[in-house]
Amino acid sequence: HHSPLYSLHRVILFSKRGFIHPTMKLSFALLLAPTAAFVPAARHAGTASTTLRAGSDEYVVAVLGDLHIDPRKMEDYGTGRSHFLPIFDEAKSDGKGVSVVSLGDLGESKNCDHNPESDSELFAGTTQCHEMAAEFLGSFDVPYDVVGGNHDLEGLDEFETDEENLNTYLKSHGKETPQFCREVADKTLLVGMGSTLFRDAVYTSHEVTIDQEQIDWFENLVKTHPADEGWKVFVFTHAPPNGSGLRVLQENHVVNGCCWLNHSDEKNCRKFIEIVREHRCIKGWFSGHFHLGQDYQDSITFPTIDPSEGPYPNRGSCVFAQTSVMRAGTSRDGRQQSRLLRGTKDGFEICTVDHRDDGKVRVDATITYRSETNEVGVYAHEDEAYDHDNYFKVYQPQFDDHAYVCSDDDEDLCMLVPDPVTEETVAWWKLSCGRVLGVVNGMMLEYDKS
Repeated sequence: HHSPLYSLHRVILFSKRGFIHPTMKLSFALLLAPTAAFVPAARHAGTASTTLRAGSDEYVVAVLGDLHIDPRKMEDYGTGRSHFLPIFDEAKSDGKGVSVVSLGDLGESKNCDHNPESDSELFAGTTQCHEMAAEFLGSFDVPYDVVGGNHDLEGLDEFETDEENLNTYLKSHGKETPQFCREVADKTLLVGMGSTLFRDAVYTSHEVTIDQEQIDWFENLVKTHPADEGWKVFVFTHAPPNGSGLRVLQENHVVNGCCWLNHSDEKNCRKFIEIVREHRCIKGWFSGHFHLGQDYQDSITFPTIDPSEGPYPNRGSCVFAQTSVMRAGTSRDGRQQSRLLRGTKDGFEICTVDHRDDGKVRVDATITYRSETNEVGVYAHEDEAYDHDNYFKVYQPQFDDHAYVCSDDDEDLCMLVPDPVTEETVAWWKLSCGRVLGVVNGMMLEYDKS
């Protein structure tokens, strides 16, 4: 189990469905080699019971967005890896805690010429996918953890059930449970939860579903590690929780019911932000899922905002951060970026590692602790995304938005959109229950009150 899965000799792999391409693992090693020497690392157990003791407030965590590994296109992964290795080497030499967290969606959801017996099998969710992802994540030579995304149980041809697929995913990554907890520095926890449904999903299979057992585990964890005892918790999930305020794709994830964690379950969809509001030990929450870059300010949201921008958003003591992608072919806006979380003696920094700019590290936000339950966050750069043509402008209801219609003074019946609806029409309607009904991009949307 702890030996390298391959060497520079012919490798033949077998799955439940038989022969798998003999050179796939070999090509992975050779493509990584020109950028940085690749040495397969021993697996570690990133389980819920695993903690890594550290004695410093300073730490470095690489946060990798949706990998969507395509075994035919490995160059960008070798490049991205090479950008983190010197960061890790310096941190380890300084005695800092170092770790990697992958936000899931490990394999490409298409046929990647990986199985000669099938020209239709998707690569995502297969045994080969998870073993290749484990080798890549282990190659950073630091402990890694991973959470399941909406594509990680997509091995439909190889596995009959979600349970079988999930067990292979867990085994490949040395995990005992879909969730994990790792102590990266003194009283600083990295905590992750992963999706456990695909075939058995009630609605769309691409909803990121955190099961009740994980939710109960998470709630107990934050209750038993309170902020007033000095605990700091950073959470990692594939999709963000509703109420985070991060940019979303309405044309894709919102309308399909797979935008937020447990999107179709109204109670549990709201549960995560309620936990954040109640437990001030939760300091940061990282997610991916949207394949959008990190150059705009609403890829990071703070617990508080300027009163001139609207009412208090009630995000507890938590900073939410969207994470981009490493490979060019998976990006929706041309960005190739990862996150770097750096702990300092006064708080933490959220940074961008730009894989299109030789791994340049840019500080995006600096968060300074004022007390165990309060901190101040500052954006470290202007919104760079306004400077390019492919900027994703996504409308969300805003306080004092000029597009609001039907005020409290109107009659019981009100024309929501008096003019014909076009792609440019934007209108919001506040409902008495606290939700907001909207027309945007030619669609009618309903926003939960959270």
